[in-house]
Amino acid sequence: MTALWILIAIIVLLAIFIIGIYNGLIQLRNQVDNAWSQIDVQLKRRHDLIPNLIETAKGYMQHERGTFEAITNARSQAMQAHSVGESAKAEGHLTEALSKFLLTVENYPDLKANTNFLSLQEELSSTENKISFSRQAYNDSVLMFNNKVQMFPSNIIAGMFSFGKKEFFEIDNAAERAVPKVQF
Repeated sequence: MTALWILIAIIVLLAIFIIGIYNGLIQLRNQVDNAWSQIDVQLKRRHDLIPNLIETAKGYMQHERGTFEAITNARSQAMQAHSVGESAKAEGHLTEALSKFLLTVENYPDLKANTNFLSLQEELSSTENKISFSRQAYNDSVLMFNNKVQMFPSNIIAGMFSFGKKEFFEIDNAAERAVPKVQF
């Protein structure tokens, strides 16, 4: 009879242990999903700002059609991305196109002095900072989740319930990794 109670106690403790690990995995997965939605909000904000920035610049920069097309195409690809990897790659291309655009703006002093353009440029800069912070928070959440999925003993429970590794939001763009060159 005592052996039966010991067996029941072991089964109950094992069940509590499994439930605890499972709930921890669910919590971390939800944190990753929430962090991704924060990035998505900032990316949408960025995508919404770009047409306004381009329209403001078009009147001044009539000879820069290729620059505008590159931004428009990159924005379109970024908006159509579905996975984290696709988004990271598309956003890298968009960042590169925006960087080229902002460098081109330097040749148009009237545009640089335009209040609407300056306001939009400041909004875009602010959004870029928010994207960076959101990306960092997302990658931190992914790291915690992936650690839990891969480390013993939670990896056993993760495998039983099909929890797989999540993808980091990594910069795939050499231009974004490059150190900006400042000249006076």
